[in-house]
Amino acid sequence: MNIPNTSKPRIVIIGGGFAGISCIKQLQGQDAQLVLFDRHNYHTFQPLLYQVSTAGLEPDSIAYPLRKIFRKNKDFHFRLAQVTKINAAENIVETNIGPLKYDYLVIATGTRTNFFGNEEMEQNSMAMKTVPQALDIRSLMLQNIEDADKTEDPEARKRLLNFVVVGGGPTGVELAGALAEFRKGILENDYPELEEEQMHVHLVEGMEKVLGSMSEHASKKAQQFLERLGVEIHLSTQVKSYDGKLAVTESGKEFATETLIWAAGVTGNPVAGLKEAVYVEKSRRYRVDRFNKIEGYDTIYALGDIALMQTGEYPNGHPQVAQPAMQQGKALGKNLKRKLNNKSMKPFEYTDKGSMATIGRNKAVVDIKKLRFAGAFAWFVWMFIHLWFLVGFRNRVITFFNWTYSYLNYDRAARLIIRPFKKN
Repeated sequence: MNIPNTSKPRIVIIGGGFAGISCIKQLQGQDAQLVLFDRHNYHTFQPLLYQVSTAGLEPDSIAYPLRKIFRKNKDFHFRLAQVTKINAAENIVETNIGPLKYDYLVIATGTRTNFFGNEEMEQNSMAMKTVPQALDIRSLMLQNIEDADKTEDPEARKRLLNFVVVGGGPTGVELAGALAEFRKGILENDYPELEEEQMHVHLVEGMEKVLGSMSEHASKKAQQFLERLGVEIHLSTQVKSYDGKLAVTESGKEFATETLIWAAGVTGNPVAGLKEAVYVEKSRRYRVDRFNKIEGYDTIYALGDIALMQTGEYPNGHPQVAQPAMQQGKALGKNLKRKLNNKSMKPFEYTDKGSMATIGRNKAVVDIKKLRFAGAFAWFVWMFIHLWFLVGFRNRVITFFNWTYSYLNYDRAARLIIRPFKKN
């Protein structure tokens, strides 16, 4: 694998998401060798993936090379690889480019889309967890609009201009709002043969409200904003089948569509090799103690979405969003430094900094402790927070420029079909 031999403790991190990079940042300067494995050579700012999907941003605005983040650390080593198995008995990580021995192992592999065992849905719908998937959605969306513009079959045009988003959490709400704004700002200008009213955006949610994890105020405001944008909301509705052209719900309601985006849930993405008892079967998250150490293992830790830390306030674990991942990564990095310096570790304490979601131009909802606000001010707060946490000064500047341009011109500059993704 060509990782230099070392007499220093070797800390191996699997996953370059929020949790993984937060942990490594705390360990920089420590007398240890740091090795990061990831399937991609970049960190993805996942909260803005939906904007790549809807032609608001190019992917290089929300992605940043992992090597560049840590280039000043002379004993940091990145390898583009797939971790296949953990041999805990011998402290070895097995990958598709060879094995590597570790002293401490940090698993920060995040989540993958959960289709709840529905193979037909997995085969025919679109997921949005990675940059390639977001680009696929963008290409499919634009290809379908192009096909609708040239077809003379009214039923085919209806399917092509029907967009169904399944899942009313933050991802689904933000995606539905962005699609509705695309219709308003682009369709009438770029496609004069199509009527704006011909494009429909449906948001399907199994619960009785959207944004179920946020406050009642945020949920109601978000629904109002979506309805003003023309999004058709279907609550207490579950999609049971989708063959690529027709989606059918449990109640028998049908949606003729060639674009169904699945944002209805995630599940843990564990690595093979550890005892099955250490993760919860339903969520596939590793059980960890207050120091993020996986139960039954002294040198293996889990962070963020893949970690299930049960506390009195969070009996089902912390929310699977960026803030807990970043805070756990930072805390574990500090604790590993303490451990290497023969100091006692400190238990993790989560600070809830609030939740937010944007629905569109001047439309967002924010929950911060007991504060609840929505509208234009919430939208500016949402923009500031997301710009602040983007990795890299260049990414912040480009994203801010794109948002300013879109705000002034009601335009989506990144509406390029660059992937031959159209399904047969």
